[in-house]
Amino acid sequence: MTAGVPVCALDDIEPGAAHRVEVDGIGVALVRIDDDVYAIGDRCTHQNISLSEGDVDPDDLTLECWKHGSAFSLTTGEPTCFPATKATPVWSVTVSGGHVYLEAPTS
Repeated sequence: MTAGVPVCALDDIEPGAAHRVEVDGIGVALVRIDDDVYAIGDRCTHQNISLSEGDVDPDDLTLECWKHGSAFSLTTGEPTCFPATKATPVWSVTVSGGHVYLEAPTS
């Protein structure tokens, strides 16, 4: 049995892009890069802007806010450039049987 909350099918996430889901009323941006899936809070900490509408950098493993250009690490949630200075939460992700599961935030 898989631990965590089921949030979507793996095929719902376009490779190299972000996909927004809600878990207990919290927006989460899921990012698929090759066979890996990352989960990060879908809110820029600089302003209340949806990160899932931003660009994914698969080489740096970041998601960039489209409004002001702050990028966030997909692995830690930490901003990698200004104007954001606070981290956004990240979740542990498990993929099993073609479905994506989230566990509690790790930051």
